This record gives sequence, C-alpha cells and structure tokens, in this order.
Amino acid sequence: MRNLAGIVFMATLLTLVVLGAAGCASTPQATPERDAEAKQFGSSPAAATVYIYRPGGSAELQDDPVLWIDDRLIGATLPRAYFRVHLDPGNHVFTGLGPDNGRLTLETRPGEVYFVEQVVSGGQSRFRLVTAQLGQQVITNCCHLLETWAPGQRPLLR
Repeated sequence: MRNLAGIVFMATLLTLVVLGAAGCASTPQATPERDAEAKQFGSSPAAATVYIYRPGGSAELQDDPVLWIDDRLIGATLPRAYFRVHLDPGNHVFTGLGPDNGRLTLETRPGEVYFVEQVVSGGQSRFRLVTAQLGQQVITNCCHLLETWAPGQRPLLR
C-alpha cells in the first residue's frame, strides 16, 4: 500500500511539473527552413495570409504582449520577430492580453496577403496595416518567424 501511495505521489508531482513548464513556455522560433519559406510571401487561394511583425529593438525587450486573433491565442510577440497566420475570409480582431489593450479590426479576402505592424511601448500595442512592399522589406531585413502556440498553451503571467 505504501508503494502505491509513492507511485501516486510521483505521478502527481510529475504532472504538476509538466503543466508548470507548459505554462511558462515561450513562443518558439521556427526553423530557418520555415522562416525562408514564409519569406516567399506566398498566398493561399482559400484563405487570407496575415503577417504580424514587431520591428522594435532593445527598448521593447520588457514588453511581451500576447497576441490574439478573434478568440485564437497566437503567441507572445517579440521584438524583431513575426507570425504568419492563415485566416478564413471575413472580419478579424487583433488584440493583446495582459498590460496590452491594442486592437485592430481587419477584413480579409481569400488569396490576399496582409501585413500588420505592431509597435509596443509602455506595455501598449499599436497595430497598423502597412503596404505589402513595406511589410516584406521590414520582415526580410529584421525579423525571424515564430511558431503559433499549440492549443491549450497559455502565457506566463507575471
């Protein structure tokens, strides 16, 4: 009986460690191959492709808002990084979580590619739609691709 209690205790402890590590997970950087493929800036005939990037530098390092599109958690945005997200056509709301209350509504069409710049200052985001030319130039010269978070992954709350 004592052995069973020890096994249950260890299983519970292991579960808590795994859950705690998942809750503290940062946004993973994509492989160089996936980054290079995303920087081809291709479109999908059935969906809109949206690039959300933060061109900022070291002054923004303390600000790490979590990006949501509609009710979907995308991940923590980082300076000099970007996300590529495929969305169904229609209206979509980009928001932050935590100290961030930035917001942008974007109507998308299938087969189109959109670029959204996110500037973060003092924990607040400013989202703005930019031209394809500007978005591609900035992403190519400054940024690396981040993977979107897996379903159920949550941000580290400070």
